[in-house]
Amino acid sequence: MKRVLMICAIITVLTTVGIVYVLFSESYTFFQTVPLSDFLTDTEWTPLFTDKHYGILPLLTGTLLTTAIAMCIAVPMGITIAIYLSEYAPKRVRSIVKPLLEILASIPTVVYGFFALTVVTPFLQQIIPDLSGFNALSAGLVMGIMIMPMVSSLSEDALYAVPKSLREGAYGMGSTRLQTSFRVILPAASSGIIVSVILAFARAVGETMIVAVAAGQQPILTGDPRSSVETITTYIVQVSSGDVQHGSLEYNTIFAAGITLFIFTFILNSVSFYIKKRFQEKYD
Repeated sequence: MKRVLMICAIITVLTTVGIVYVLFSESYTFFQTVPLSDFLTDTEWTPLFTDKHYGILPLLTGTLLTTAIAMCIAVPMGITIAIYLSEYAPKRVRSIVKPLLEILASIPTVVYGFFALTVVTPFLQQIIPDLSGFNALSAGLVMGIMIMPMVSSLSEDALYAVPKSLREGAYGMGSTRLQTSFRVILPAASSGIIVSVILAFARAVGETMIVAVAAGQQPILTGDPRSSVETITTYIVQVSSGDVQHGSLEYNTIFAAGITLFIFTFILNSVSFYIKKRFQEKYD
C-alpha cells in the first residue's frame, strides 16, 4: 500500500512537471520571435489579424476585470451565507440549504453563460442603456453566482469547526450573537475562509465558457465593465479549436498566454499561502 501511495504521489508530481515543461518550452519558441518587452507592454493583442500585435495586457485586463466582479459578488455573499448557516440557522435548515447551494456547482458553466447572455444582460440593459450585448459585467456577475457556493460551503465548514468554548466564552463576557460571530468566530476561522477565497479566485480566473459566451471575444484594454472583453482562457479556446495552423507563431500564442496565466496564479497563490500561514500563526 505504501508503494501504491508513493506511485500516486510521483504521478501527480510528474504530471505537474510535464505541464510546466510544455508551457515553458513552447513559450520559449514564441519569445524567440516576439520580444518579451513587447509582450508585456504592448496594449494591443491582434495575433490573428493582418496588423499583428502581441501585447498580453488586454487579455490580462479582461481576466482581472471579470474575476474582480465575480469576487465582489461571491465573497461577501458567500461569507454572509456561511455565517448564517453556522451561527443562526437551525440544524434542519442547515442540512437543507447547504446541499441546495452546492447544487449550483453542478450546473454546467455553458448554462451559466447562456443565462448571463439571455437573462442578465437584457435585464442590465434596461438599467444601463449603453451596455454592450457582450460585456464583462454580466459575465462577472454570473460567474460570482457560480463560485459563491464554493466560498459559502468551505467558509461554513471553517466556521463550524471553531471550538464551542470560544462561543461560550464570548457569550459569558456579554457579547451578542452578532458580536460573537464577527469579532470572535470569523477571525478564528480566517485561515479556512482565506482558503475558500483563494480557491474561488482560482476558479474564476480559469473559467472559460461563461466569459466566452457572455463577455465577447474582443481583446480591448479597458477597465469599463460595460464593454466587451476577452480573457486569457477564452483566447486559448478560440485558437485551439479554430483553423490556426499547428506550430505557427499564431498557434504558439496560446502557450505564451498559458504561461502568463500560470505565473500570475502561481504568484497569487504563493502570496495567499503566506497570508494564510500568518493568520494560522496568529489565531492558533
